[in-house]
Amino acid sequence: MTIKVKLYLYHVLSLNDAFYRLRNELQPLYGAQEAAAIAHEVIYYLTGLDKLKRIVEKEALLSPMQEMQYEQMLPQLRTGRPLQYVIGHSWFMERLFKVNEHVLIPRPETEELAQWIIDDHKEKNIEVLEVGTGSGCIPISLKLALKLANISSCDISERALQVAQENAIHLGEYINLLQLDFLQAEYRQQLGQYDVIVSNPPYIPFTERESLHQNVRDFEPGLALFVPGNDALLFYREIAKFGRTHLKPGGAIYCELHVDYAEQTRQLFEELGYTATIRKDMHGNLRMLKAI
Repeated sequence: MTIKVKLYLYHVLSLNDAFYRLRNELQPLYGAQEAAAIAHEVIYYLTGLDKLKRIVEKEALLSPMQEMQYEQMLPQLRTGRPLQYVIGHSWFMERLFKVNEHVLIPRPETEELAQWIIDDHKEKNIEVLEVGTGSGCIPISLKLALKLANISSCDISERALQVAQENAIHLGEYINLLQLDFLQAEYRQQLGQYDVIVSNPPYIPFTERESLHQNVRDFEPGLALFVPGNDALLFYREIAKFGRTHLKPGGAIYCELHVDYAEQTRQLFEELGYTATIRKDMHGNLRMLKAI
């Protein structure tokens, strides 16, 4: 009997070769700086070596398994598919969250929004509602930091809620996950009373779609990016109206903002009777609002 064995042969790649090959292939898509950052992240993911160690050990070779993973990742990255979706997770507030094409990739500025809430409500027994669960990075991070809080989160997407549930289980926290369309008043009236309402809602008009980078436009979920009817303030308006009847005395609403509509969003809240404050993110952009 003849046994046929299929062999997979890979070139022997050094860390340096692997880095520069990937950087060069991604540079037309992202530009030099971002392509280099992605290449560094890939090498770190494969080897566990940070940037400094990779430079010191630049002639070290990838193992056969590492090179196989590298070759499998390369064609996906060439299409513009975000690295976080390729490897299946993303960092948020120093914790790993599962992500896929059904949820947005967590951003550093969203960490700042979550930290604002944490700083305002340490050691408090509060009721929190998040509008737009996604990966669950905001409500789970809040629960991990605010142990006395009772946290609920709603999303229209069943698949997003599944991802959030997996993340909650993995990180050992319970949050109350609800599937509903927040824009439908009859559904949100079923919700309770809250000390904090938080949201990073869809706020990009569909007319701006072509201005987005390919890796966002073609891969992240449009349901979480684009606002119905091209009304950038739609979710903020509905959240503000909801807060008038569902925010407890002394409660606050926190939102992440579209930088181009930050002042309009503040005015919207103030016209509905709130006192609103806007904060800049780490890049100096007006990206966070608190309304009381």
